[in-house]
Amino acid sequence: MTASSRPVRSRGETAFVVQALFIHQNFPGQYRHLAPIISRRKGARVIGLGERVNQSPPGPQHLRYPAPEGAGEKTHRYLRPVEAAVRRGQAVARALIGLKQKGFVPDIICCHPGWGEGLYLRDVFPDAKLLQYCEFYYRSHGGDVGFDPAQEVTLDEMARVRTLNMTQLQSLEATDWGVSPTLWQRSRYPAFIQARTSVVHEGVDASFATPDGPATVKLPDGHTVTKGQEVVTFVSRNLEPYRGFDIFMRALPEILARRPNAHAVIVGGEERGYGRLPADGKSWKTVMMEEVGAKLDMACVHFTGRIPHEGLVALFRLSSAHVYYTYPFVLSWSLVEAMGCEALIIGSDTPPLAEVMRHEQNGLLLPFFDHQRMADAVVDAIANPDRYVPLRKAARRTMLERFDLHALCLPRQVKLFDAVLEGRPGSSAIPLPESAS
Repeated sequence: MTASSRPVRSRGETAFVVQALFIHQNFPGQYRHLAPIISRRKGARVIGLGERVNQSPPGPQHLRYPAPEGAGEKTHRYLRPVEAAVRRGQAVARALIGLKQKGFVPDIICCHPGWGEGLYLRDVFPDAKLLQYCEFYYRSHGGDVGFDPAQEVTLDEMARVRTLNMTQLQSLEATDWGVSPTLWQRSRYPAFIQARTSVVHEGVDASFATPDGPATVKLPDGHTVTKGQEVVTFVSRNLEPYRGFDIFMRALPEILARRPNAHAVIVGGEERGYGRLPADGKSWKTVMMEEVGAKLDMACVHFTGRIPHEGLVALFRLSSAHVYYTYPFVLSWSLVEAMGCEALIIGSDTPPLAEVMRHEQNGLLLPFFDHQRMADAVVDAIANPDRYVPLRKAARRTMLERFDLHALCLPRQVKLFDAVLEGRPGSSAIPLPESAS
């Protein structure tokens, strides 16, 4: 029985049996909490499909599709991401045909369309409802491209950026509904997509991202940091300019010179992230250490690489000042988790961060490229901790009021899921978050 032929449940009635498919290149991705809760419904069958299946709660059946080939060497450079996406879409389609031959026909498919996985869903399962994740739409102005004044946005670059959206547009044209985590991220999309997209954040577990917990963290280099010490934290999946790593490194010599007892804990990998690596193939860590390393007391600087999630949250709890800068781009989960831990956020005055924070109310928002302002703010936060206690408390309140996983975000995700499944997404009546800007 397809979703369209199932009876619509009445208020208070247990949701009907469902077959659901969640697709994400790095499953579970944004479906870490939604997929398991749907799988616990009586009689439900839920499958999670990805090229890589990462640590995921039990519940969904986890399947992998083979890693597709990338684009050919002779492919036009604008089209290389598109060709790679088509190949990925084909790999997903083949996996879905295999599921269909085994009798699995989903009532609803939730998919992140950014890498091509959503291209051919409608062709394999024409009757399934499609709910796709609208994370980021590329434009040559107003966002990450051209944000750095040193970047020249030529016509060639504009054309390349416009072409990046071809895969998403084809995927979203066929979808029933979309979901974005923030108002600003939704606003990047064309109007016809915004009109069919709800704003629902994935949420943060308030009982996990909490100020209560161990007061000591042992770092990979053997050094131990403790709550009450002067600890400056910086976190990014990869250390790169998109997340302000270069600005932080330029501020760090002065921070440590003015606060000689402080320790800087820098979390993140050295791989290519959202932006490009330096032209010489070095990592941004190497480039910035070549620029400022001689000015640093390395006994006080700790590069941890990537660390387990529990260790990351433990660092947030004891941080004297947590620096989170970002280009106008996607909002990191780590920022919301740090707020939940009552870390003092010293952030960049850029969207979508400005949608979440108010300057001197629940954190500090500073001009992105001014490393002197960053240094001054971090030094003052360390020197005058009592002054910033109200901002720390307000940051956690913001997390609870806007991003609490179990009280707010997960129920809204489930509500939207059911509304799309039942063919009434526009009636889901999910309240929009208020912008802090």
